[in-house]
Formats: sequence, structure tokens, C-alpha cells
Amino acid sequence: MRQRGDMDCLHEPFGEAWYQGEDPMWHRFGPGEVTTPGLTLDTVWQDIQRRAAGGPVFVKDFPHYINHMWTPAFLVHFTHACLIRDPALTITSMYAKWPDFHEGEVGFPEQRALFDLLWALNGSPPLVIDSGDLLENPHEITQAFCNSVEIPFIPEALTWEPGGDPSAHSWWDGGSFHGNLAKSTGLTPQKRKYVELSEMPDRVRQVYRRMKPHYDHLYAHRITL
Repeated sequence: MRQRGDMDCLHEPFGEAWYQGEDPMWHRFGPGEVTTPGLTLDTVWQDIQRRAAGGPVFVKDFPHYINHMWTPAFLVHFTHACLIRDPALTITSMYAKWPDFHEGEVGFPEQRALFDLLWALNGSPPLVIDSGDLLENPHEITQAFCNSVEIPFIPEALTWEPGGDPSAHSWWDGGSFHGNLAKSTGLTPQKRKYVELSEMPDRVRQVYRRMKPHYDHLYAHRITL
């Protein structure tokens, strides 16, 4: 979406306030954690509205950061789309970075709840993209996404030059989650990955069992080619 060049793109702005704002809301917050004076969920929302007054804004974020803000008056400002990922991949990735991750940081129940709420409010479900489908068929899935949300499909935006600074667009940990992105050259077809959970701790497997039904609910409504 950044590569398109026609949108102001924001990467998890509500997440930054949820984790690192002046009044953090994440479950594992403790003394010494990073905070940013003046950064709140309200100031993030004000900034998004200011940006939107000047042109199209694309926001990638997690619903559980702002589930207390889900009023019809708030939600109507957005064209919603859900990007989902197999919880086995999501949870093991979180565990690798944060062995002490909290279940409340995973986000599948809130994503399902928002999906169902938007369906009830609008009379039709929001768009759902499965990340595995996207990686296997990046051109076709991206084109379907663009058609669904009524923006031009720009094939050239699927490629870029490698070597970007992962910290440039990520507020967490110097962009450690985006190291592979910095080395990449675009969205190209990739084989779907699977993770074996048998070697994971009991707690990780338990979280997976609790998240899987929510993922399955959304997966049933994903874009198919």
C-alpha cells in the first residue's frame, strides 16, 4: 500500500498508543517500559482524521487495541477489511518474540467480534483476506482486494527495491518484526507455511485451541479465487 504512492499509510498507530502511549493498556506493562507523553488513543484518532481531511489514508491495525471505541459513529469512518493468519503461525511468532505474551495480545476474539458487528451494522460482511492465500496468489488476491474496496489496482506496487530501514515505519523494537520485509523485493508467490505445535509449551497450545474457532469463523468468509 505504501508502494502505491497515492495514500497516506499508517502502521498500527493505535497499537503504538496501546503499548507505548502515556497511559498504556497492554497486559504486561511494568515499570521501566517505554511510554510517550502526549500519545493516547484519542490523539491518534485526531491525527488520522486530520490526515484524512487531506486525502486517502490507509491504516493497518489490530481491533483489540480499540474495541472500547467501536461505536457506529466511529466505525462508519472506515472502509473495513480483515487480514487473517493461521493462529499457529501467529502465536508461535509471538512466542518467539515474547515468551511471556499475554492471550489478550493475540486479538482473534476481537477481530471476530468486529467482523460480526460490521456485518450486523452494514447488512453484509466486511472483506476477509487470508494471509496464506495472499502469499500464494499475491497478484490475484491484491487485485480482488482493490476491486472490493473500489481503489485502482496498481500491479507495479507489488514490487520494490530491497534494503529499506525496518525501523522507518515501525515503532516497536526498531522494526524487528519487519526484518524480512526490509530484504524483500515485492509480493511474489510463496508456498503456504505450516507450524508443528507439538513441541510448543502447553500454554501456547492452549491459546491456539482457544483462538482457532475465531480464525475458522473468519476463514469461511475469505476471498476465494
